[in-house]
Amino acid sequence: MQIKPILSALRRHKAGTFLIAMQIALTLAIVCNALFIIQQRLTHLSEPTGIDEPNIFIIQNEWVGKGTAEQVDAKMREDLAVLRALPGVQDVTPSNSYPLRGGGWDDSVKLKPDQLQDTTGSTIYFGDDHFIDTLGLQLIAGRNFRPEEITAMDVRDRLGPPVVIVTKALADKLFPDGDAVGKTIYLVGGPTTIVGVVKLLQAQSVDRWASAFAYRSVIVPRRLAISLGGWYIVRARPGQLDAAMRAAPKALFEHNPRRVINDEDGLLSFREVRSRAYERDRGMAILMGVICVVLLAITAAGIVGLTSFWVGQRRKQIGVRRALGATRQDILHYFMTENFLISCGGVLVGALLAIAINLWLVTRFEMHRLSLFYLLTGVVILLLLGQGAVLAPAMRASRVPPVEATRSV
Repeated sequence: MQIKPILSALRRHKAGTFLIAMQIALTLAIVCNALFIIQQRLTHLSEPTGIDEPNIFIIQNEWVGKGTAEQVDAKMREDLAVLRALPGVQDVTPSNSYPLRGGGWDDSVKLKPDQLQDTTGSTIYFGDDHFIDTLGLQLIAGRNFRPEEITAMDVRDRLGPPVVIVTKALADKLFPDGDAVGKTIYLVGGPTTIVGVVKLLQAQSVDRWASAFAYRSVIVPRRLAISLGGWYIVRARPGQLDAAMRAAPKALFEHNPRRVINDEDGLLSFREVRSRAYERDRGMAILMGVICVVLLAITAAGIVGLTSFWVGQRRKQIGVRRALGATRQDILHYFMTENFLISCGGVLVGALLAIAINLWLVTRFEMHRLSLFYLLTGVVILLLLGQGAVLAPAMRASRVPPVEATRSV
């Protein structure tokens, strides 16, 4: 089929052609970036924590009344003994925080005491010699903490433990050319020695500001003994999570009722923790998906409407072509080709606009650069959408009989 007659016809309908092309361009630009955002959010949602999520739950315990660090630590150790004695509990550890909580203790790590610039940021987890087993972490080098290395710590004390355990991501960052075990690093409270390396442990925050050290964690052999309480991380035996979650608070209150366990978030399975942590990401992915569907539907409706209008205007010309020997297939191909040319112009402008929007997002919101895959995917979607949308009115045009050429109205 010759393209020149089609281009001549489009020049006589400049306004409609321009509007549809720009609608396709805008839809492509938004859909490409929306799909890219959805992919980024879904990837973020599925990031591993490194712990035994299906069997872990969290108890946030707050003490009633004030007490010294020694008194609070004694009550905490009693609680740990009570929880470990429950039949459905595999192990328990106290901590200042846990992965995906949304906040906690983050600190810098240095390799030299007089170093002005931090080597990296890191997440600080407090834990005892049960921490690794409770979370289900994989110790890949060195050793676990010894019981005699675990001590109580008040919030006013400086963070200067003699030994620490770090994640592989942090070890690789600090010592890329050698074994981290036995090496000295510097926390805010002074030097400490790495005695073990675990494979994976995610940070407390999933926000973008923490992404640079998302898996660079330090475990210190401390129990944070403060009157406001803290968290007990409990690992249930396989298949006994619900039973352990019911039994644990009851056992704690029976042992010592002078405590508060909040009804809303004082007892959470890790499934609930993950759901809360990624609520915004999940909401953003759903919103972007809805926007994509609505824009694609509007664009398709616009193509159908404009093509139907053009078919109505050209019924006599179509009849003349049919009378001169054009087949139904010829008429169908004509409108399909016409729409394809409009779509090509639209996706060309839309591709440039998509890149421009992404560059603005990168500059404004520190997002990743748009992958070429999503740009090409958007182009294919819009071209297929355009051809699919024009099919129905094009088929109606192909059914216009030759007798239309003889009608005056």
